[in-house]
Amino acid sequence: MGTQNLRRTETARPTQARAHNRSLVLQHLFQVGPESRADLARSTGLTRVTVSALVDGLLTEGLVQELGSEERTGKVGKRGTLVGLSDDRWCIPAVNLTNDGSISGAILTLSGTIRQHIDEQHPLPKGAEGVDALLSFCRRLISQADSQILGLGISSPGIISEDGVIEQAPNLGWYDVALAEVLSDQLGVAVHIANDANCIALAEYSFGGVEGDELLSIVVGQGMGAGIVSGGTLLLGAGDAAGEIGHVTAMDSRDLGDSPLGTPRLCACGRTGCLETIMSEAALHAAAGDARTEGSEALLGAIGARLGTILAPIVAMLNVSDIVASGPEDLLRGPLLESCEHQIRERTLPRSHRKLRVRLSTLGHDSGLRGAAVLVLSGRLGIA
Repeated sequence: MGTQNLRRTETARPTQARAHNRSLVLQHLFQVGPESRADLARSTGLTRVTVSALVDGLLTEGLVQELGSEERTGKVGKRGTLVGLSDDRWCIPAVNLTNDGSISGAILTLSGTIRQHIDEQHPLPKGAEGVDALLSFCRRLISQADSQILGLGISSPGIISEDGVIEQAPNLGWYDVALAEVLSDQLGVAVHIANDANCIALAEYSFGGVEGDELLSIVVGQGMGAGIVSGGTLLLGAGDAAGEIGHVTAMDSRDLGDSPLGTPRLCACGRTGCLETIMSEAALHAAAGDARTEGSEALLGAIGARLGTILAPIVAMLNVSDIVASGPEDLLRGPLLESCEHQIRERTLPRSHRKLRVRLSTLGHDSGLRGAAVLVLSGRLGIA
């Protein structure tokens, strides 16, 4: 399908109006926080009658709650009652999988707050046994929920279709596994699954302080990849493989000379010289060495320059406002990201990079879990 709309931003045709406007109200409360019905009407452009009817329905569903009277500083007249997302009636279990089989889980509120963590001590087996182990973990996680479950969100490595089919996740031994359907049938809840880099992009978009609707999220771990949000839409691509920049060739025969990066290396995908071979966490640790020296700083800078060379065309095409890097902060901060940004600015028009910010993520290790929760919020309620 290629894209996944995340937010409702305008009114819709009459046949779609109620569902669309309902999402519009929820989206505003998610982004801005509690407001009175009158302020919701002004903010969304809907009539007061429409907003009152929508809020009444959302109160009945338990998706919002009344929070007392608003402050009336500088205003006259009767104080309105604040309405905000409910953190008591609904919750979202979320799971984060990694390439090495590690599993972590959390229960989150509708506003994205993590209430509790659950970590699995044993790595996920490969293949069908891994699916069974994941199912058991999800059952244990769901049993910890103390309110109604909106849906289960899962962040997983691999190429994943919009309907939750793991098309390929080699490190987990999964190929063409209809994971969302299997888990939903067994657990009795809606299941939403996306690639780990895409989930981190969703977390950055919703919680990371992104100023616009254009975002490129770079994720460095056992491998490396990217998630792309453009125009408020998560880009999936024609083959569900948008963002697989880790397997773009970053080194070739021209690097056999005096390049500080050395000779091109064999990648896990079977090709030689992929960006992942110099940008994975292990590769960056090898480049930095045990103690940071002038030589290791120069090497990290050279790696950042290659990354910037690959990202520059993406910046030129999509005119992104934010490039946010997640991974080992001590290795990404400094020469690597500085060289990356320098290359992007050198290789693109000023108009393309005028508003660009290249920075580290501030969300920490829970970004995959929070992004998986946003996946559920977007799929079930149309908010992100």
